[in-house]
Amino acid sequence: MYDYIKGKLTERNPAFAVIEANGVGYLLNISLHTYTQLREEHCRLFVHLVVREDALILFGFADREERELFRQLISVSGVGANTARLILSSLSPGEVIQAIGTANVPLLQKIKGIGAKTAQRIVVDLKDKVAKGLVSHEKLGFLHNTNQEEALSGLIILGFPKMLAEKTLSKIIQKEGTDVSVEELIKLALKML
Repeated sequence: MYDYIKGKLTERNPAFAVIEANGVGYLLNISLHTYTQLREEHCRLFVHLVVREDALILFGFADREERELFRQLISVSGVGANTARLILSSLSPGEVIQAIGTANVPLLQKIKGIGAKTAQRIVVDLKDKVAKGLVSHEKLGFLHNTNQEEALSGLIILGFPKMLAEKTLSKIIQKEGTDVSVEELIKLALKML
């Protein structure tokens, strides 16, 4: 229903953030990873809405990749929204992906509330999805480059495969730096693709 909320950050702590957008304050439950990314007064958080009988709960994420990983975690039987948030607070998204990809069950078990069966279920259910590039390891180094995200969207709209576009943009960012404009990123990528 909601993709993101953009506005003024009026309150922030390790458990939640409040963003005011058009006179409405939205309380979003966040992970520690997202908390560390919230530095500016005006921000944008990607949203996942959980509907329960007694509540509508918003979860906020610094980037789409963390939200997608959260969604994959809650798809696992026995892992609810709060458990998924706890996982993303205990480990960075990259560490979670690596733990799943390498079947590191003991690392997942160290997280409060995650037992052996749940950790094994997470690995079994998500290993193939992570391996297929659902959440790309290569993006983790530059998740917060908005120009790159916009350039990636543009290349996908132009019909290029997502993984190929991500790799190409990664090479350009490594060579040219992070201050390249969206237009220049797309132009350089088109020359390489």
